[in-house]
Amino acid sequence: MPPEQQEQTLGLEQALAILRRRWPLIALCFVLVAGSAFFFSKQQTKRYTATASLVFNNNQTSQLVAGLPASAGIEPKAQQDTNVKLLEIGPTAAQTARRVGRGLTEKGVKEQVAITPEGESNVVDLEATSPSPSLAAVLANTYANEFVANQLQSNHRYFTSALALVEKQLGALSAQQRSGPQGLDLQNRAQSLAILAELQSGNVQLAQAASVPSAPSSPKTSRNTALGAILGLLLGVGLAFLIERLDRRIKDPSDLERIYALPLLGTVPESGAYRRHSPQQAGEAPAPLPPAEMEVFRMLRARLRYFNVDRDLRLVLVTSAASGDGKTTIVQDLAEAAASMGSRVLIVEADLRRPSIATRLGVRPAPGLTEVLISACEVEGAVQPVSGVGDELQAQGRAGEVSVLVAGTIAPNPAELVESKAIERVLEWAAGEYDLVLIDSPPLAVVPDAIPLLRKVDGVVIVSRLRKNTRDGAARLRDELSSLGAPMLGVVANGLKSRETAEYSYGYYHTSGTGGASRNGHAGTPGAAREHAAVGD
Repeated sequence: MPPEQQEQTLGLEQALAILRRRWPLIALCFVLVAGSAFFFSKQQTKRYTATASLVFNNNQTSQLVAGLPASAGIEPKAQQDTNVKLLEIGPTAAQTARRVGRGLTEKGVKEQVAITPEGESNVVDLEATSPSPSLAAVLANTYANEFVANQLQSNHRYFTSALALVEKQLGALSAQQRSGPQGLDLQNRAQSLAILAELQSGNVQLAQAASVPSAPSSPKTSRNTALGAILGLLLGVGLAFLIERLDRRIKDPSDLERIYALPLLGTVPESGAYRRHSPQQAGEAPAPLPPAEMEVFRMLRARLRYFNVDRDLRLVLVTSAASGDGKTTIVQDLAEAAASMGSRVLIVEADLRRPSIATRLGVRPAPGLTEVLISACEVEGAVQPVSGVGDELQAQGRAGEVSVLVAGTIAPNPAELVESKAIERVLEWAAGEYDLVLIDSPPLAVVPDAIPLLRKVDGVVIVSRLRKNTRDGAARLRDELSSLGAPMLGVVANGLKSRETAEYSYGYYHTSGTGGASRNGHAGTPGAAREHAAVGD
């Protein structure tokens, strides 16, 4: 998959990494929204809901008795809608308001009483809601009773009218007709209607009276808090991914691998042990790295060799996308780590614009590379040994050492000097004399000075400081190096946070605190303060 598609594809590991980085924001949203839901729920007035149930009897016996034809079968849903509509219209709400009193109006009753059918049955619920639980029960029962009473009166009028009609029909018959089949049928019907009118029966009954509720129906504090917690969690996760999308800074070493499509050679944690005191006196030895911090660069050296086992890596150029990524410090400490393993190492300072290695290592600032390139001196005379580094190995009869070819005098035309034929002779000589030559170049994305060196070296290592470099800057550097045919070896992630170190060290070593105190007690002693690898070049 191309690097561009890899960067756009959000995998599970990337998503988990984002959640780990942004967990304080997610936790804050979770607490704020859940807490707000709880607070507002507590501030709301408690309301209680009482429910009375009515059952509608839709048998057609009364219609047959009244002499009316039986209604055709009605769809249950249509009948249910009819029952609900009967409860909503009519004088029931006004009658309930007058009977209950307490300042209620017809509109107020309609607002507090909700009518809901139970599925497709003939049962309809009357739900009355009020700040008072007793008032809610009174409202529901009064509304139900008033409706039942209205239906009884309506049925009584219906049967009385039907009885009057039948009696009128009987009165119109002769004596002979009354004794005939037609007359007898009308007399039987009149008797049934008279009985139905007196029975006070209706097609609706109170199935269950409302009881006084013991718990409020709203607000539901627990439910609202739970929903708020879920909403806060979703909001926090959404904000985390949105901020991650807008924040183009590289925060995870795996992002470097994905963007550059190169192996991760090493991760350099933030540690006070990487500081060097500045300025130093000429000839003064820099403080050695404590064992734990040295192990970081030994691992870097080992992985550099592992990923390029079939290549002879003598000339290695170290660059970065921007200044302040810590590449110079990494070059210095990588050289010391390689020397501690018995290698003869030369540091070549190819940054002719802003040289700093002479001050760091306590060596002469000139003559240096500038003087060699303009033929002002021979390269052998410009190379200086780094005092103190490799002394222990040499005492043991091993050949490890670190030398440095500083930048020298600041040149007005650094790009032209680096592009000259003289640099090739310098590199050829260095490759023949040393096991490893580390070239500290200026940031490639800032100035073009290092471009002529890209095809003269055996490999290029890219240093990137986490939470400083952007994905866009890294992508531009990647594209530029690819277009120039640079032999890229891998990337180094600098400035790893202490909480992230364990993830990449697997617990085999730990770094000292950011305050500069190492476990070997170098803090506070002359020469113990080293420039922080995550602070600058």
